[in-house]
Amino acid sequence: MDEKDRLILSLMQNNGRISFSEIGKVVGLTAMGAKKRVEKLLKDKVKIKALLNTDKLQLAMIAMEVENSDYLRKILNKFQNCPRIIRFFVTTGSYNLFAIIFAEDYKSLESVTLEKCSLRAQEGVRRYEVYPIREVYYEPFLDIKVVANKQDGTPCGISCSSCKSYTEARCLGCPASKMYKGKF
Repeated sequence: MDEKDRLILSLMQNNGRISFSEIGKVVGLTAMGAKKRVEKLLKDKVKIKALLNTDKLQLAMIAMEVENSDYLRKILNKFQNCPRIIRFFVTTGSYNLFAIIFAEDYKSLESVTLEKCSLRAQEGVRRYEVYPIREVYYEPFLDIKVVANKQDGTPCGISCSSCKSYTEARCLGCPASKMYKGKF
C-alpha cells in the first residue's frame, strides 16, 4: 500500500460515497485511474459496508472466561450469524473471549445477557461480565447485521417463544426471527 492508496482510503473513510472523479482530483489521478486503484484495494485490502448509527441503541461489552478452545470454537460457531453480536474478540489473559453486542433498550439488553439465548448460558463459560457502554467516542457508526428476510427460527437455535423475557414483553426477540418485535 503506497501513499496514494492511503490517501484514497482516508477519503473513502470520511465519505464512503465519494466519486472516482473527486478521488482523482485530490490524489492526482484521472477518474479511471482512481477507479482502478479502488478496485485493486477492494480485491484484498478494503471492504465497503453500510454502518448504522448506534446512538439510540444500548451497547455492551461482554467479557468471558471460556474453559478451553473447543468450547470457544463452539460458541463462535453457534453465534456466528447472531445479529445482536457486532464483533467477537479472542484474547489471551483471564478473560479469553470478548463480544460487543447491541439491544434496542436496556430491558432487551438485560434479557439477552441473562436468558438461555445469552452467551452466559453457553457450555464452557466459567466467568462472565457485562459492561453496558454509556457512550461511543469519535464515530458512533458500527457494523450491525440487519436481517431483511426474517426466518422461522433463530441462528442460535433457541426459540423466542420459550423465553420468559420475550413472553413477558421484556425482550423484543431475535432480530433474525419472524417473532421479532423491534425495528431491525
